[in-house]
Amino acid sequence: MTDASGQPAVSEPTVSLLVVDDHPVVRDGLRGMFASAGGFRVLGEAADGVEALERAAALDPDVILMDLRMPGGGGVEAIRELTRRGARARVLVLTTYDTDSDTLPAIEAGATGYLLKDAPREELFAAVRAAAEGRTVLSPAVASRLVSAVRAPRPADGGTLSAREREVLGLVARGTSNREIARELFISEATVKTHLTHLYAKLGVRDRAAAVAAAYDRGILG
Repeated sequence: MTDASGQPAVSEPTVSLLVVDDHPVVRDGLRGMFASAGGFRVLGEAADGVEALERAAALDPDVILMDLRMPGGGGVEAIRELTRRGARARVLVLTTYDTDSDTLPAIEAGATGYLLKDAPREELFAAVRAAAEGRTVLSPAVASRLVSAVRAPRPADGGTLSAREREVLGLVARGTSNREIARELFISEATVKTHLTHLYAKLGVRDRAAAVAAAYDRGILG
């Protein structure tokens, strides 16, 4: 077989698939779609995340098309477990949901890509091939959400406070002045101020009162 230039055509390798969705009609539709396209082979199907783990271990597909919200075992949990097991298969999420509560956990769990079910078939085929090669594929809506999430300021994690910063914060909560804190902890006032500056930054606050309020709210004090 030759291409338009008369050179031997190089066929793309066949990509093997596992289709995971709780709706039989969706699974049947995807199987038929990939069968008619050529270059793909659907090895099997699963109706939930638990079955997906079993089928993935038995079939070893190149790509797993994974829905997210399924009775009996969600997609995110399955993706997380596949990642923990070091599964060879790449996971391409295919779902109707594009909220932050769906997209971010799926990507963090180890999904290679994230598409919505309204994606054109050619886009889906290209995404599956890209996923099989280990390339990240995101629908425009999901990509936009991820960019926004990355750019959004995040409150600092109070759990990163050092033991000394927690001591200082505890004394601040009792209304202790910087001078008294320095005397009690056997450090200089300048060091107290440095600790306060650091813990303010970590808590995402600007003053003593806000620091105490944030600490109680996050369970650091109390």
